[in-house]
Amino acid sequence: MKKIVVVLLVAFIIIQFFPIDKTNPPPTPGMDFLKIKNTPEPIAKIIRASCYDCHSNETEYPWYASISPASWFVKNHIEEGRKHLNFSTFAVYEPRRQADKLKECIEMTEKEEMPLESYYVGHQDAKLTAEQRKELIKYFKKVQEDTERKILF
Repeated sequence: MKKIVVVLLVAFIIIQFFPIDKTNPPPTPGMDFLKIKNTPEPIAKIIRASCYDCHSNETEYPWYASISPASWFVKNHIEEGRKHLNFSTFAVYEPRRQADKLKECIEMTEKEEMPLESYYVGHQDAKLTAEQRKELIKYFKKVQEDTERKILF
């Protein structure tokens, strides 16, 4: 039993020498969702706090992202989040794709699937109240409708 503990401890120490890359891609203000959609500041504040760490190029890594293997989970989660939806490069999406992404935002917010429950562990400020969820849903619906209207005309 003692040998197992020692081996695990040594392995834990060794993996600390292989940190994740926490470099964010360069900022792209002209392509950012909040800028191109002229998002009101109260809504922008909610989106930044609850969405941007995983769904933008503005990730602020928590302290535990410096400890392996937790850092690997965090990095993978961020990469998957950016791949699925990246608010920092929202302008590069075709209008139809923007509308589809907004529809997904509405659904995920309504179903309380986003932000993920596990995200709240180190980000209590990201936890959405019922009122904040309603505000976000209303805003995402408005932006989706505006985007779809532009597609038609």
